[in-house]
Amino acid sequence: LLLSKDLGKHLLEVEDLLQKQGLLEADIAAQSERVQALNAAALTFSELEGYQPCDPQVICNRVNHVRTCLEELGELAAKRRKELEESRQLWAFFQEMEEAEAWIREKEKILATKTCGRDLSSVLTLTNKHKSMLGELGGRRALLHQTMKRGEQLSAKKRFGPGGIQEKMREVRLRWKKLEEVTGLHQQRLQEALNFFQFSAETDDLVAWLQDTYRIVSSDDFGHDDYSTQGLLRKHRALVEEVEKHRATVLALRKQLALLAPEHRQGVDVQIRVVEVEQLFGEVAEVAVLRQQWLQDALA
Repeated sequence: LLLSKDLGKHLLEVEDLLQKQGLLEADIAAQSERVQALNAAALTFSELEGYQPCDPQVICNRVNHVRTCLEELGELAAKRRKELEESRQLWAFFQEMEEAEAWIREKEKILATKTCGRDLSSVLTLTNKHKSMLGELGGRRALLHQTMKRGEQLSAKKRFGPGGIQEKMREVRLRWKKLEEVTGLHQQRLQEALNFFQFSAETDDLVAWLQDTYRIVSSDDFGHDDYSTQGLLRKHRALVEEVEKHRATVLALRKQLALLAPEHRQGVDVQIRVVEVEQLFGEVAEVAVLRQQWLQDALA
């Protein structure tokens, strides 16, 4: 049993062989106690005075022979356990690599079907999910690194033949590299989409503010007496200051547009939108100057 060359063809089989080995070792341990007791009893016959039923040397030789056989059996058991443990390490390595490949395939499928969202809210949700996946990726990377390290150690042992181990590690490294590239590309696309939708949202907010401001500056209310006109003029001057503060934001729109990804910045709609904002700002600024003059005339 201990001279068997069967070291298992997969992890479950090796685990089964190790269980059987444990039973065999327990049996050897039980027999060891029995042999020691028998040897001790036998040696008493070699120490008898007077009548000796057997030659003491024969008894000693037989005792030594049994002890040597038992020691050899123990050595064989230790050798077989070591071989089985190494086989378990080998098949555990291959199973971990297969699990890593299955995990990589699963993530590849997920990334292949992922979109970049249709608005700011959906992009933010997808970005948070992607961050979670990056955390998962980091954890899996650390596990894979440990498995690869064990693979290198197993490969260094000539017993297993390094070919299969090195080939499997090479396959998984290539798939992992490809997964990281796809993950990085998706992250970049999400960031580009996020930049575009943030730009669009900020532009929409700016347009809404300009439209409200235009309604205010185009009002035909110039007051009905000195006091009311002075109040309107004060409010208008504060509003003109706000308009001037927004000038830099409007002028920066084209620079922001240039920083967007080509697929976003080259869209006709977004380019028209920027032109509309610039024109609207120009109208607001122009009407604001006119209203200030009219208020001063009314005050005079």
